[in-house]
Amino acid sequence: MRDVAAREVTVRDVIVLGGGAAGLSGALLLARAGLDVAVLDAGSPRNAPAAHMHGFLTRDGMPPAELVERGRAEVAAYGGALVDTEVAEVLPGFVVRLADGTSQSAPRLLVTTGMRDELPEVAGVAQRWGRDVLQCPYCHGHEVRDQPLGVLATGPVSTHQALMVRQWSDDVVLFEHTHTLSHDEREQLAAVGVRVMPGTVTELVVRDDVLRGVETEGGSTPRSAVFVAPRFVPNTAVLAGLDCRATEQGFLIVDESGATSAPGVWAAGNVVNPRAQVITAAGSGAAAAMALHQDVVLARTGAAVSAKRLHANGFTAELEREVAEIVLGDRRYGL
Repeated sequence: MRDVAAREVTVRDVIVLGGGAAGLSGALLLARAGLDVAVLDAGSPRNAPAAHMHGFLTRDGMPPAELVERGRAEVAAYGGALVDTEVAEVLPGFVVRLADGTSQSAPRLLVTTGMRDELPEVAGVAQRWGRDVLQCPYCHGHEVRDQPLGVLATGPVSTHQALMVRQWSDDVVLFEHTHTLSHDEREQLAAVGVRVMPGTVTELVVRDDVLRGVETEGGSTPRSAVFVAPRFVPNTAVLAGLDCRATEQGFLIVDESGATSAPGVWAAGNVVNPRAQVITAAGSGAAAAMALHQDVVLARTGAAVSAKRLHANGFTAELEREVAEIVLGDRRYGL
């Protein structure tokens, strides 16, 4: 175990990595269960560019920042700690080193670090992202319904995206850009009335802070909004020191309870499922937290049983090992 700066370590029952919908939902449940839980978050949510979120029952249209603010207040009301900082790394044990030089430690982690979007390098895309350059039609399709819409093709998923967007508008253009359409794709698009614009997109046309169109090598096509399928990249760099199995794309693999392959680590939200919307992420965070808490209950019950045996039968080295394994598991030699 490498040295922890100044040995300033705050010990918790559970550490939640990430303070979005999944992390706060899980932390709320754990705090209500009486656990000492800390939420570590750098304050850079993926949906920050969006003015509103949709599809969240009773919270439809709420600004994402307001959801986080309310969630943080609820967690704090039950005694949960909210630590606004970047995580430098997570060490086996689990010791979480923070950017300010301090550390937090806990026998269990709930990972809700989310993911980030890698956007195509087209002038205007990053600047308009979350406003009139969009990704999910279920999140924003209703707001741009019946308008002239575009889909910037970056791969086969873009054809599917165009077919979905077509359900919200009769005027949809797919810009081939960097993706060469197959015969089957062209047939599908033509069948539902999606027009195909050949050529590379050079920029988005923006005037008076409003998207006006899409510029290609062949000219400009008026559009009110453009859908893009970004590359999803999970935020898992800080977990490099842990033995968590992941997909080829880097998303954490969990069982039905949210447990990862690393004992003591649960995960939820977009770091597991790139398709999870805010409401889906919140639900998965709560489910993982329940499984984590049940693990705590079973461990404490086992320790209580062993302690009772110790009181009844006297101390033995074998019983000491049994208690240590129940309470600390594979982390009994860590900090």
